[in-house]
Amino acid sequence: MIVNALELDFFRNYTHLEASFDPRVNLIYGDNAQGKTNLLEAVAYLSAARSHRARYDREMIMMGIDSAFLKGEVASRDRVFTLEAKLFRGRGRQLFSNGVRLKTAGELAGILTTVLFCPEDLYLIREGSSARRRFLDGAICQLRPRYSQALAEYNRLYDHKTRILRDWPENPSLLQTLDDFNLRLAQTGAILIHYRAHFIRRMEKHAPAIHADFSGGRERLELSYETVSTVTDPMAQPREILPQLLAHQESHRQAELDARQCLSGPHKDDLVVSIGGQLAKTYASQGQTRTAVLSLKLAQREIFQEETGEWPVLLLDDVLSELDSKRQAFVLNRIRGGQVFITCCEEEKLEGLEGGRVFHIRDGSIVTNI
Repeated sequence: MIVNALELDFFRNYTHLEASFDPRVNLIYGDNAQGKTNLLEAVAYLSAARSHRARYDREMIMMGIDSAFLKGEVASRDRVFTLEAKLFRGRGRQLFSNGVRLKTAGELAGILTTVLFCPEDLYLIREGSSARRRFLDGAICQLRPRYSQALAEYNRLYDHKTRILRDWPENPSLLQTLDDFNLRLAQTGAILIHYRAHFIRRMEKHAPAIHADFSGGRERLELSYETVSTVTDPMAQPREILPQLLAHQESHRQAELDARQCLSGPHKDDLVVSIGGQLAKTYASQGQTRTAVLSLKLAQREIFQEETGEWPVLLLDDVLSELDSKRQAFVLNRIRGGQVFITCCEEEKLEGLEGGRVFHIRDGSIVTNI
């Protein structure tokens, strides 16, 4: 998959941008806060209509402006796609593929897949479970339209149920709708668990091998899936998981009413990472943590390649400068093939890259490109 060109209007700090890219390596450099990360965020947004650093689309619209526009020309599946996103402050968004408006973000799945590696990811292991859920959600949404739709619906239902549990003592009639929300949450939650379990199983085939290469065979990486305790087989079909989720909800019903918050469901899931039999979150060194995260991201890239037959677009946001020379070399050797975008603060920081184009970004504009 190749991003041939990108056009932005009023996206973050870009008043207007038009750029074409090399199918191999694109090195983007400049001082901090000039727009390097914003450029990679735009590419990633066109792949799944999700941002790794904005909860709401309006956060990506330039201050004082009512709307933003993103357009990418993408070579994928032996075709050329024109992907467009129109973001409106307070009025949602519109997504298009080749001029046809999409009903859901899930319809973007498989057109443009991206793997983003940013400095925040170096803390993926040590952060709470929500960071690892975001990693799983971002990856699976690009591959499975059904998952993307179920995740959006689950989040919507979860927000409604949260308000019911928060407000029911002041408005007891709200409890009349609780059973309906519980059923629909369990139905969508069963889909999430099913797809998460299968994706983690595929991760187990790739990440430990990459980690072993990284560590010279000295360390063993292990992954496991932690979900609702009543679910006996997360890889089962959603219809088999559903009654198990309903049973868990019922057992926690009074506790939820007392706590006035949602305590049951896959919104508490976790991807558990261990190194040498010890929980990485608690016991891994800084070097081990970075190696584990790199292994997860590179495993995601290989899964995407298996799934689509094409390498996903790899987005490395100022991350190689955070790594020692050994880890830099490992990553650069692993990313041969496919299109890569790499940002850094100084052009000369990265060596060992051959071919491609170099862009200098300043204040939301490309001032030079080679």
